[in-house]
Amino acid sequence: NVSYLAEGLVEEAARETGIDRIELRRRNAIPKEAFPYKTPIPISTYDSGDPAGLLDDVLRLAQWDSFASRREQSKKQGKLRGLACSLFVEPAGAGGSPKEEVDIRFGASGEASIYAVCGPSGQGHETVYPEVMAEIVGVDPELITLRAGDPDGPPVMGDGTIGSRSMMAYGGAIAVAAREIVRKAQDLAAKDLEVSPSDVEFSNGTFRVKGTDLSVTMTQIMKKHGPALNTKGDTPQPRSFPSGAHVAEVEVDPETGRVEVLAYYAVDDCGRVINHVLLEGQVHGGIVQGLGQGMGEHAVYDDTGQLLTASFMDYAMPRADEQPAMTLRDRPIPSPNNPLGVKGAGEAGTTGAVPTVSNAVIDALRPLGIHHLEFPFSPSRVWAAIREAGSQRQK
Repeated sequence: NVSYLAEGLVEEAARETGIDRIELRRRNAIPKEAFPYKTPIPISTYDSGDPAGLLDDVLRLAQWDSFASRREQSKKQGKLRGLACSLFVEPAGAGGSPKEEVDIRFGASGEASIYAVCGPSGQGHETVYPEVMAEIVGVDPELITLRAGDPDGPPVMGDGTIGSRSMMAYGGAIAVAAREIVRKAQDLAAKDLEVSPSDVEFSNGTFRVKGTDLSVTMTQIMKKHGPALNTKGDTPQPRSFPSGAHVAEVEVDPETGRVEVLAYYAVDDCGRVINHVLLEGQVHGGIVQGLGQGMGEHAVYDDTGQLLTASFMDYAMPRADEQPAMTLRDRPIPSPNNPLGVKGAGEAGTTGAVPTVSNAVIDALRPLGIHHLEFPFSPSRVWAAIREAGSQRQK
């Protein structure tokens, strides 16, 4: 990917110029106060971010400054140790539909259904979308159900779940609809309480007549008025530019070529965080995918175009017992481009992991004169590179 190429060039530039690789990144990081930052590409204006802050956080987490002592410990054991940091920014969102739409319908008993075309595939939409609505209208999320792609539901417009856009697009549309539901419910609450809507204030799921103890809850309004609260919400195509700083520490056994990822650190700006557990799951899964690409996944074809790695017996998928300890943190800078201030998260882990693990392996091998090695870093490929480097030194 582009971040793999860019971060590899930064490492090589640092080696050629003698400039510290972290210092080189600091010099080229966009200052926080420069956002929104207009790039040379017309459609790409970075909405918000703090690259230097991400870098500071991840270096502190990874104990970057004490790496020399850890490298020396590995050397005493006959191992090669490497460390690398990557900074990245990526696009999230956009699409072909002019807008993203949800339709929120209420049943006779007050339960709510969110209709949208955004089907979940492990992201947890069925959990977090009700949470978005529940936070705004002040009810238990258990009263709300996501009905994604329901053929019996009302027609709704949208592009679905692609491009790390779901929370920006559909979460934003849900927020718009939920705020309108509160407005409708306030009029109904005023009618039930026999006062003017301007005399009613709303907080934490309760409508209260100002200066009195007269009140009615949103749950009561939903149960009493149900379908009168039905509301559509939509947002224009959202776009954001999530960013991150990742660090990987690896150890290479020169006798076997085996690479072990000892630790992985990631600090990501995915905008406002709605559900931290789901966000961490997205980033964690993306990192594993990136490590899989770097460490073992390889599609091999013969001269006739026949795929030789056609099953998981031949194609090395990442496994749980091969994963390093991961330390994940977020440094959220809200996006101004959608109602929730969120940014994409689905691809952040992979975008950061591919260049980070690559540069860490090369950092371990540099003392042997190895400055480039193609993926995947399988034991046989690393072992062969080490032997070739040894032969070159002997010449």
